[in-house]
Amino acid sequence: MVKLGWIGTGVMGKAMCLRLLEKGYNINVYNRTKSKAQDLIDKGAIYCNSPAEIAENSDIVFTIVGFVKDVEEVYFGDKGLFSAGKKGQIFCDMTTTSPTLSKKIFEKGQALSIETLDAPVSGGDVGAKNGTLSIMVGGKQETFDKMVEYFKILGKSYILEGPAGAGSHTKMANQITIAGTMGGVCEALLYGEKNGLDATTLVNTIKGGAAGCWTLDNLAPRIIANNYDPGFYIDHFVKDMKIALDECNKLNLNLPTLKLVETLYEKLQKSGNGKLGTQALILALREMNNTKNEE
Repeated sequence: MVKLGWIGTGVMGKAMCLRLLEKGYNINVYNRTKSKAQDLIDKGAIYCNSPAEIAENSDIVFTIVGFVKDVEEVYFGDKGLFSAGKKGQIFCDMTTTSPTLSKKIFEKGQALSIETLDAPVSGGDVGAKNGTLSIMVGGKQETFDKMVEYFKILGKSYILEGPAGAGSHTKMANQITIAGTMGGVCEALLYGEKNGLDATTLVNTIKGGAAGCWTLDNLAPRIIANNYDPGFYIDHFVKDMKIALDECNKLNLNLPTLKLVETLYEKLQKSGNGKLGTQALILALREMNNTKNEE
């Protein structure tokens, strides 16, 4: 059987890797903090001590780590994947990362006869657990075709967007959409609250019309319950928005809504709330309006 490697066992990565384990795949796993991979080890994953060791013992490697610098280290570090990569392997990076870095990884892979895909995902912790993620892929058609059997387990949507970097660019468009949507949902809840509307009734009403969206379905109830546990960390979303803004700068593209929402999230991050979920944007809006939850 094909041996899979998995690097990154955070909120998303652990749930995704577990789905593959439960399908019976042989999986080697690595995480900088071994204890965060213990649940997977207990279920049969084999722990490796570095990305290089993963590459030495795996045919296909998935990576989903935190930040651009982490992706760089996992692939190009002294004990990175490319230091021990072998001809014919496939490396699939599912991190939300820089499209420029995705292209760099692809070019290095081609030089070593290793195929690579950039395949970031959207759907949060719920999608990772349920296998309903949206997977946005950049790379070669033939490489994508070889990975479909795994994508089917991890997501309900898996689309080849174009050549290397196209998956990462699509994820940037996704994050730009989420930024605006989250801002709108939080502002709507605050507006309804100040006008004496019942928040749950409000959400159930408007999600049935043109305002309906994933954020209303999944995150608005958490906001109403004052539950700011992370399905996706503010720290990671700020990272994503900064990548998108950097790409905009390269294109001389001005996206004012993205800039505003990024500023609000960065304020939350600087106040020590970076480990909260993205739905905590409501806290920044409450502070701006000098109001507390009146529920």
